[in-house]
Amino acid sequence: MRAVDVAVIGGGVIGAACARAAALRGLTVGIFEPGPDPAAASPASAGLLAAQIEPLDNGLVALAVRSRDQYQRLAAELRDTTGIDIGFWAGGIAAIALDDEEADHLKDAVARQRQAGLRCDWLAAADVHERWPGAAPDCRGALFAPEDGTVDPQALTRACLADARRLGAALIAERVEEVDRDGGRATGVITAAGATAAEHVVVAAGAWSGELRGLPRPLPVEPVRGQMAAVPWPGGPPAILYHDHGYVLARGGAALLGSTMERAGFDSRVTNEGLAQIFRGAVRLLPRLETQPVVRMWAGLRPGTPDGRPILGPDPDVERLWYATGHGRNGVLLASLTGEITGDLLARGETDVDIAALEVQRFQS
Repeated sequence: MRAVDVAVIGGGVIGAACARAAALRGLTVGIFEPGPDPAAASPASAGLLAAQIEPLDNGLVALAVRSRDQYQRLAAELRDTTGIDIGFWAGGIAAIALDDEEADHLKDAVARQRQAGLRCDWLAAADVHERWPGAAPDCRGALFAPEDGTVDPQALTRACLADARRLGAALIAERVEEVDRDGGRATGVITAAGATAAEHVVVAAGAWSGELRGLPRPLPVEPVRGQMAAVPWPGGPPAILYHDHGYVLARGGAALLGSTMERAGFDSRVTNEGLAQIFRGAVRLLPRLETQPVVRMWAGLRPGTPDGRPILGPDPDVERLWYATGHGRNGVLLASLTGEITGDLLARGETDVDIAALEVQRFQS
């Protein structure tokens, strides 16, 4: 029987970050990832580091900012150890107001963020158009978060996996079917090829986390489909413009357009309705996109939870079973901090981050 200190179920961005963090702490790690899945969230993501833009609840903002602020250091470390550039860009994100009510709401958000000690600016409509000529002609202004940005999620995942393997982790191309337990303790994982013994088991299987057998409780994680498209960037300075869950992001000569939030089960197909929604929102933000040809269309399944927060930390009843799943739209943003939290829990049984509001027992009625 194979044996590792830590069996990480899932090799997406969250599993990769957890595996790297565990390996950095001297633990032997097995990463169970059966191979590329076109429906997975990580390769489908735009990689926004939108800690001050996405409508996170108050309990997540501090964690999101802390995770975002780790990426400059993480990008440099991964470039040094793996040679992979994760595409870190911190040029800011603008949340555009398209009517007076939205402008008032965003101005209030600017004031709240400044009171919390965050860098945040209000840009008048003229300032928006000076920075990004061609942006929404009916713009009423924008909340600008100058420290928000983006990374390339596929490069980030590859780099974390490569660094974990450099540190001795094994990438095992098998799908975990069941968590093995002996009474009140996790003892390993079971795949079609057999069992692997493990001192710790980390559930990081994204939208498929709740499908695992052997969990001590129903895991309320469900797939939320996000559809996206890419067209050529229509010229002008690079930007990330955001409005009402939709965004336009410049990367490598392309404009990435996203994204829907649909509960469609494990159906990862692109639909005419979803793409129409994306293009309507994108063209409002940057009208010149209307004449650009579609280069690519795709969809991914994000792991959603009932309250929109991830599930992170120990199982209360099964020793050495850990969760790192349910990150929804914010998997890439929270991956860095999730890895650090999980690594600390695995290595020393505690973390300096307050995760009480993220633990799985909050769903017990």
